[in-house]
Amino acid sequence: MPRNTVHVKNEHADKDEVYEGVLLSAIPKEAGAPQGGQIRGKNMATYVLAEGSDGYQVIFSIEEFDADFQEADVLVADTLDGSPLGDKFGPLRLIAPRDKRPARWVRMLRSIKIVKVSS
Repeated sequence: MPRNTVHVKNEHADKDEVYEGVLLSAIPKEAGAPQGGQIRGKNMATYVLAEGSDGYQVIFSIEEFDADFQEADVLVADTLDGSPLGDKFGPLRLIAPRDKRPARWVRMLRSIKIVKVSS
């Protein structure tokens, strides 16, 4: 998958950081999740659940990763400032740089699930 770079201000560390990895938007597409015009009706309730090995979980709506709705730069990162992520944050870390707080940043990322809500 193509690699991308994201520049962020880490509020917890109070410093600028550069992460590299794969855009999370590529994963639902590869998994066959609804895209573009398919995102309507019941598909509007589809979401992405990301979980860290410490049990921390966050949710993103499927619309957050579709160019018809918005540009997304949520990243599944494997490097920080040119080096592999250490044990405290890696080997993968989810970075949501447009969020005002880093509450949906998931360290030690272990799973990404696409969930379709059925009624």
